[in-house]
Amino acid sequence: MSIKPDHWIARMAAEHSMIEPFVAGQVRKAEEQRIISYGVSSYGYDLRASVEFQIFTNAHCAEVDPKAFDPAAMVAARMHQDGHGQFIRIPPNSFALARSLEYIRMPRNVTGIVLCKSTYIRAGILIPTTVLEAGWEGHVTLEVANVTPLPARVYANEGLVQVLFFEGEPPDVAYGERSDGGKYQGQRGITLPKV
Repeated sequence: MSIKPDHWIARMAAEHSMIEPFVAGQVRKAEEQRIISYGVSSYGYDLRASVEFQIFTNAHCAEVDPKAFDPAAMVAARMHQDGHGQFIRIPPNSFALARSLEYIRMPRNVTGIVLCKSTYIRAGILIPTTVLEAGWEGHVTLEVANVTPLPARVYANEGLVQVLFFEGEPPDVAYGERSDGGKYQGQRGITLPKV
């Protein structure tokens, strides 16, 4: 299994719609303002956060159960805007869900590893590693944790995570070929836990 470079990522986006929308190169400025970069890099692709965020709340729910998730545990995050861009505020020591702006279609013989960008990690904002399985497609639901004792900003329409692509021998059963069809296959928007 080998990690795939920028030219392979660009070709797969053009020929197989692996990433939509696709941005060739790294975008580091918008309207002459520095932003958190997104687009293709040497060995990966930096996905953007969309404007869709949900934050955990304890106002309506007694516990979080991944086997019987109560949507009342989440509320839509309020979007803010200032000279730095569009953002949400995640309360101290809290957790939010976001979704990628890009729609991903993983080839049958490729697995993606989603990693947090170091700009966010250095600010105490962590995104746990996520696997994009061979044959999976959809918007990526991203888990964002503010582990600081202060409110934290997460910017929409800017880079949030990087995906590394690894190509190998095709599996016997790809994600969308599972007997249940893959419970997160084709997800659009933020998708809550399912069993």
